[in-house]
Amino acid sequence: MKTELSDGEWTLMNTLWQSAPMTITQLTAALREDTAWSKHTIISMLTRLEAKGAVQYRNSGRAKAYFPVLPRSDAARRETRHFLDKVYGGRLGVMLNAMVDSRALSQEDIAELSAILEKAKGGDFHD
Repeated sequence: MKTELSDGEWTLMNTLWQSAPMTITQLTAALREDTAWSKHTIISMLTRLEAKGAVQYRNSGRAKAYFPVLPRSDAARRETRHFLDKVYGGRLGVMLNAMVDSRALSQEDIAELSAILEKAKGGDFHD
């Protein structure tokens, strides 16, 4: 199952993760201000997301009510892995080094990373 999401699909999925279930009319209204997408654009995206196994729908009266079946955490994990593989050859250390070299890490980021690494030292993690 292909679950990599385009930027537009992320936008639509974020709306569903926040307020599902939603009809096409509700999605169109919710996304109108930020995207100006037409009803047909949203239908096309929902069709692609269904094919990817990311959303499903229930019949709700005359309209279909869409809801996510792909958890946000799974989508984020897959997107992160895809990004690391594509940009940094799958190597987290190379990415972090690039961020340090460009001074993209704040002191808060460094403290958070330190806490994560400390947790990893004591934990039993499996991929």
